[in-house]
Amino acid sequence: MATPVPPQEHPASTHTPRYLTGDGAGIREFIDKFDVFLFDCDGVLWSGDHLFPGTNETLAMLKSKGKQVVFVTNNSTKSRADYNKKLEGLGIPSTTEEIFSSSYSASIYISRILQLPANKRKVFVIGETGIEQELRSENVPFIGGTDAAYRRTITPEDYKAIAAGDASLLDPEVGVVLVGLDFHINYYKLALAYHYIRRGAVFLATNIDSTLPSSGSLFPGAGSMSAPLIMMLGREPVSLGKPNQAMMDAIEGKFRFDRSRACMVGDRANTDIRFGIEGKLGGTLGVLTGVSSREDFVEGDVRPTVYLDKLADLLGCE
Repeated sequence: MATPVPPQEHPASTHTPRYLTGDGAGIREFIDKFDVFLFDCDGVLWSGDHLFPGTNETLAMLKSKGKQVVFVTNNSTKSRADYNKKLEGLGIPSTTEEIFSSSYSASIYISRILQLPANKRKVFVIGETGIEQELRSENVPFIGGTDAAYRRTITPEDYKAIAAGDASLLDPEVGVVLVGLDFHINYYKLALAYHYIRRGAVFLATNIDSTLPSSGSLFPGAGSMSAPLIMMLGREPVSLGKPNQAMMDAIEGKFRFDRSRACMVGDRANTDIRFGIEGKLGGTLGVLTGVSSREDFVEGDVRPTVYLDKLADLLGCE
């Protein structure tokens, strides 16, 4: 079995990020440094179903300058195809191949990197349909997920059967527990996941974001789904989303770009910006329309190269 990629420590930042809103010359200079822009989505392009003003025009401007645009999201509830539909529904021209999600990253890791025994290749999923679609695309068998049989209250009989390792509840072929954002998380799913891992299953997470931005506020993120298991097990999962560098390696492997000529754009310092810094990209750009505040970017431990009030401020280069 391949050795999982351990989480890395936060990079220390001591520089003061440059504030570029309203600085046309500074924006032009910054854009000219890069050939590729990796975009987080929630909190950068939109919040929930609200598209931030100027998003489409900004992306069109970058493409008109010959820049490659890649959408990199930690949201595991949607597959790449689902994300493409959302992008197009919001008027953002895109293709499935321009999208890299944490559910896709996890599926690639399970199918192509983990060397699972022949009798332990099934995945127990805590998550939504996006994970299921991407696992199917890689021909990875799975149980759990959106299956209605797992959306129920645990019973006294379940406790006994799980403790005894009853194959009717604990599938002996499960070799991986994959945890993503699950809108139907419950005690029964957590109990099964815990016992699968106790019996040797690999503990993976699509991402470990504690919250997600939506409708102008914050709600529980995928990391909140993993938190109970972390408390029970006393260890962290291997995360296949930002800021884990297994995801960056997979993105670079697919798109074949020069990291020194690439920029990560995000709203969250401890995932998006850290992802770009640890990935040794040429630069990082923070926006103030999502999770992190101006103080986070300017005074925090993880700081972007530059930051803007909003993505559309890049249009100030025109």
